Amino acid sequence: MPSTANAPASFRRRKEELLFQASALALAVVAGFGCWFAAAAFARRDDLRGLPPDRPRQLADFSLTDRTGRTVTRAELDGKVLAVSFLFTSCATTCPEVSQRMSEIQRLTTNEPDVQLVSFTVDPRSDTPPVLAKWGAQYGADTNRWLLLTGRKPELQELIGASFLATNDGDVFNFMPCNFTGLERIAVVDKHGRVRIYFNGMRAGTPAVVAAEIERLRRKDDPNPKPDD
Repeated sequence: MPSTANAPASFRRRKEELLFQASALALAVVAGFGCWFAAAAFARRDDLRGLPPDRPRQLADFSLTDRTGRTVTRAELDGKVLAVSFLFTSCATTCPEVSQRMSEIQRLTTNEPDVQLVSFTVDPRSDTPPVLAKWGAQYGADTNRWLLLTGRKPELQELIGASFLATNDGDVFNFMPCNFTGLERIAVVDKHGRVRIYFNGMRAGTPAVVAAEIERLRRKDDPNPKPDD
Protein backbone atom coordinates (compact mmCIF):
# COMPACT_ATOMS: atom_id res chain seq x y z
CA MET A 1 0.00 0.00 0.00
CA PRO A 2 1.51 3.40 -0.93
CA SER A 3 2.34 5.71 1.94
CA THR A 4 0.57 9.03 2.47
CA ALA A 5 3.82 10.82 1.67
CA ASN A 6 3.77 9.34 -1.85
CA ALA A 7 0.08 9.93 -2.38
CA PRO A 8 -1.05 12.51 -4.94
CA ALA A 9 -1.27 16.08 -3.67
CA SER A 10 -5.02 16.16 -4.30
CA PHE A 11 -5.49 13.11 -2.07
CA ARG A 12 -3.48 14.72 0.72
CA ARG A 13 -5.46 17.95 0.44
CA ARG A 14 -8.72 16.03 0.60
CA LYS A 15 -7.53 14.15 3.67
CA GLU A 16 -6.56 17.42 5.35
CA GLU A 17 -9.95 18.91 4.51
CA LEU A 18 -11.76 15.93 6.02
CA LEU A 19 -9.64 16.09 9.16
CA PHE A 20 -10.35 19.81 9.49
CA GLN A 21 -14.09 19.28 9.04
CA ALA A 22 -14.10 16.49 11.61
CA SER A 23 -12.22 18.67 14.09
CA ALA A 24 -14.62 21.57 13.53
CA LEU A 25 -17.61 19.30 14.03
CA ALA A 26 -16.16 17.87 17.22
CA LEU A 27 -15.48 21.35 18.58
CA ALA A 28 -19.03 22.46 17.75
CA VAL A 29 -20.45 19.45 19.60
CA VAL A 30 -18.27 20.12 22.63
CA ALA A 31 -19.14 23.82 22.53
CA GLY A 32 -22.83 23.04 22.29
CA PHE A 33 -22.59 20.67 25.25
CA GLY A 34 -20.66 23.26 27.23
CA CYS A 35 -23.30 25.93 26.62
CA TRP A 36 -26.07 23.50 27.43
CA PHE A 37 -24.33 22.59 30.69
CA ALA A 38 -23.97 26.26 31.63
CA ALA A 39 -27.57 27.03 30.67
CA ALA A 40 -28.87 24.12 32.71
CA ALA A 41 -26.99 25.32 35.77
CA PHE A 42 -28.46 28.82 35.55
CA ALA A 43 -31.92 27.59 34.60
CA ARG A 44 -32.26 26.13 38.10
CA ARG A 45 -32.10 29.68 39.48
CA ASP A 46 -34.15 31.28 36.71
CA ASP A 47 -37.93 31.16 36.73
CA LEU A 48 -40.72 33.08 35.04
CA ARG A 49 -40.45 35.89 37.61
CA GLY A 50 -37.18 36.90 35.97
CA LEU A 51 -33.89 38.03 37.45
CA PRO A 52 -32.59 41.57 37.91
CA PRO A 53 -29.14 42.50 36.57
CA ASP A 54 -26.18 41.63 38.76
CA ARG A 55 -25.37 45.36 38.79
CA PRO A 56 -26.76 48.48 37.09
CA ARG A 57 -26.31 47.87 33.37
CA GLN A 58 -26.80 50.27 30.48
CA LEU A 59 -26.74 49.51 26.76
CA ALA A 60 -23.37 50.84 25.57
CA ASP A 61 -22.67 52.61 22.30
CA PHE A 62 -21.91 50.35 19.34
CA SER A 63 -21.68 50.17 15.59
CA LEU A 64 -22.36 46.69 14.24
CA THR A 65 -23.57 44.98 11.07
CA ASP A 66 -27.03 43.51 10.62
CA ARG A 67 -27.67 40.34 8.65
CA THR A 68 -28.78 42.52 5.73
CA GLY A 69 -25.29 44.06 5.60
CA ARG A 70 -26.30 47.51 6.82
CA THR A 71 -24.68 49.29 9.76
CA VAL A 72 -26.71 49.55 12.96
CA THR A 73 -25.74 51.89 15.79
CA ARG A 74 -26.87 52.35 19.37
CA ALA A 75 -28.63 55.58 18.39
CA GLU A 76 -31.08 53.62 16.20
CA LEU A 77 -32.47 51.97 19.33
CA ASP A 78 -33.05 55.14 21.32
CA GLY A 79 -36.60 55.44 22.61
CA LYS A 80 -37.42 51.76 22.07
CA VAL A 81 -38.08 48.92 24.47
CA LEU A 82 -35.80 46.02 23.58
CA ALA A 83 -35.90 42.24 23.89
CA VAL A 84 -32.27 41.13 23.61
CA SER A 85 -30.86 37.63 23.11
CA PHE A 86 -27.49 36.05 22.33
CA LEU A 87 -26.54 33.27 19.95
CA PHE A 88 -23.97 31.45 17.88
CA THR A 89 -25.26 29.54 14.89
CA SER A 90 -23.12 26.44 15.43
CA CYS A 91 -24.99 25.89 18.71
CA ALA A 92 -27.50 23.05 18.44
CA THR A 93 -28.94 23.22 21.97
CA THR A 94 -29.79 26.51 23.69
CA CYS A 95 -29.62 28.93 20.75
CA PRO A 96 -32.42 27.38 18.65
CA GLU A 97 -34.64 27.33 21.74
CA VAL A 98 -33.95 30.96 22.56
CA SER A 99 -34.44 32.06 18.95
CA GLN A 100 -37.79 30.27 18.90
CA ARG A 101 -38.81 32.23 22.01
CA MET A 102 -37.71 35.44 20.31
CA SER A 103 -39.85 34.53 17.31
CA GLU A 104 -42.85 34.19 19.62
CA ILE A 105 -42.04 37.54 21.26
CA GLN A 106 -41.95 39.09 17.79
CA ARG A 107 -45.43 37.73 17.15
CA LEU A 108 -46.77 38.91 20.52
CA THR A 109 -45.49 42.46 19.96
CA THR A 110 -46.80 42.91 16.44
CA ASN A 111 -47.87 46.48 15.58
CA GLU A 112 -45.77 47.98 18.38
CA PRO A 113 -43.27 50.23 16.53
CA ASP A 114 -41.48 51.22 19.75
CA VAL A 115 -40.48 47.59 20.41
CA GLN A 116 -37.31 46.15 18.87
CA LEU A 117 -35.86 42.65 19.06
CA VAL A 118 -32.07 42.34 18.96
CA SER A 119 -29.83 39.27 18.87
CA PHE A 120 -26.05 39.60 19.24
CA THR A 121 -23.78 36.81 18.04
CA VAL A 122 -20.99 35.74 20.38
CA ASP A 123 -19.15 34.08 17.48
CA PRO A 124 -18.75 36.79 14.82
CA ARG A 125 -15.92 34.98 13.04
CA SER A 126 -18.38 32.31 11.95
CA ASP A 127 -21.62 34.27 12.09
CA THR A 128 -21.26 36.51 9.06
CA PRO A 129 -24.27 38.47 7.73
CA PRO A 130 -25.22 35.72 5.23
CA VAL A 131 -25.03 33.08 7.97
CA LEU A 132 -27.20 35.20 10.28
CA ALA A 133 -29.62 35.85 7.42
CA LYS A 134 -30.12 32.13 6.99
CA TRP A 135 -30.57 31.71 10.75
CA GLY A 136 -33.12 34.51 10.92
CA ALA A 137 -35.10 33.07 8.03
CA GLN A 138 -35.56 29.84 9.99
CA TYR A 139 -37.39 31.78 12.71
CA GLY A 140 -39.32 34.22 10.56
CA ALA A 141 -37.27 37.19 11.75
CA ASP A 142 -38.65 40.45 10.34
CA THR A 143 -35.63 42.44 9.11
CA ASN A 144 -37.16 45.66 10.45
CA ARG A 145 -38.29 44.40 13.84
CA TRP A 146 -35.64 41.81 14.75
CA LEU A 147 -31.99 42.73 14.28
CA LEU A 148 -29.33 39.98 14.14
CA LEU A 149 -26.02 41.73 14.67
CA THR A 150 -22.40 40.80 14.09
CA GLY A 151 -19.13 42.72 13.90
CA ARG A 152 -15.59 42.67 15.24
CA LYS A 153 -15.17 40.15 18.04
CA PRO A 154 -13.44 42.55 20.50
CA GLU A 155 -16.27 45.06 20.13
CA LEU A 156 -18.97 42.44 20.63
CA GLN A 157 -17.17 40.90 23.60
CA GLU A 158 -16.84 44.30 25.26
CA LEU A 159 -20.43 45.29 24.47
CA ILE A 160 -22.01 42.10 25.76
CA GLY A 161 -19.78 41.96 28.82
CA ALA A 162 -20.34 45.60 29.76
CA SER A 163 -24.04 45.81 28.95
CA PHE A 164 -25.49 42.38 29.64
CA LEU A 165 -23.61 39.30 30.81
CA ALA A 166 -20.77 38.31 33.11
CA THR A 167 -17.97 36.19 31.65
CA ASN A 168 -16.81 32.73 32.68
CA ASP A 169 -13.23 33.85 33.27
CA GLY A 170 -11.22 30.85 34.38
CA ASP A 171 -14.05 28.47 33.49
CA VAL A 172 -13.24 25.22 31.73
CA PHE A 173 -15.33 26.38 28.78
CA ASN A 174 -13.91 29.89 28.47
CA PHE A 175 -12.23 29.14 25.11
CA MET A 176 -15.61 28.56 23.48
CA PRO A 177 -17.98 31.11 21.91
CA CYS A 178 -20.28 30.80 24.91
CA ASN A 179 -17.88 32.14 27.53
CA PHE A 180 -20.64 34.34 28.94
CA THR A 181 -22.73 33.41 31.94
CA GLY A 182 -26.44 33.20 31.15
CA LEU A 183 -26.24 32.99 27.36
CA GLU A 184 -29.74 31.50 27.39
CA ARG A 185 -31.29 34.61 28.88
CA ILE A 186 -33.48 37.19 27.18
CA ALA A 187 -32.93 40.69 28.51
CA VAL A 188 -35.54 43.44 28.55
CA VAL A 189 -34.14 46.95 28.10
CA ASP A 190 -36.23 50.09 28.66
CA LYS A 191 -36.47 53.14 26.39
CA HIS A 192 -33.58 54.77 28.23
CA GLY A 193 -31.22 51.88 27.51
CA ARG A 194 -31.34 50.47 31.04
CA VAL A 195 -31.30 46.69 31.38
CA ARG A 196 -34.29 46.00 33.62
CA ILE A 197 -34.66 42.23 33.92
CA TYR A 198 -33.65 38.86 32.42
CA PHE A 199 -35.91 35.94 31.60
CA ASN A 200 -34.98 32.35 30.87
CA GLY A 201 -35.16 31.78 27.11
CA MET A 202 -35.36 28.02 27.61
CA ARG A 203 -38.84 28.14 29.16
CA ALA A 204 -41.99 27.87 27.08
CA GLY A 205 -43.81 30.51 29.13
CA THR A 206 -41.12 33.15 28.69
CA PRO A 207 -42.49 34.94 25.56
CA ALA A 208 -45.71 35.83 27.37
CA VAL A 209 -43.96 37.26 30.43
CA VAL A 210 -41.46 39.15 28.26
CA ALA A 211 -44.32 40.65 26.24
CA ALA A 212 -46.09 41.61 29.48
CA GLU A 213 -42.94 43.29 30.84
CA ILE A 214 -42.45 45.14 27.56
CA GLU A 215 -46.03 46.40 27.70
CA ARG A 216 -45.58 47.50 31.32
CA LEU A 217 -42.51 49.53 30.37
CA ARG A 218 -44.25 51.01 27.33
CA ARG A 219 -47.19 52.18 29.47
CA LYS A 220 -44.88 53.55 32.15
CA ASP A 221 -43.06 55.72 29.61
CA ASP A 222 -46.20 56.72 27.71
CA PRO A 223 -46.51 60.55 27.81
CA ASN A 224 -50.29 60.18 27.42
CA PRO A 225 -51.24 57.25 29.67
CA LYS A 226 -54.73 55.88 29.81
CA PRO A 227 -56.80 56.69 32.91
CA ASP A 228 -56.22 53.23 34.42
CA ASP A 229 -52.39 53.51 34.14
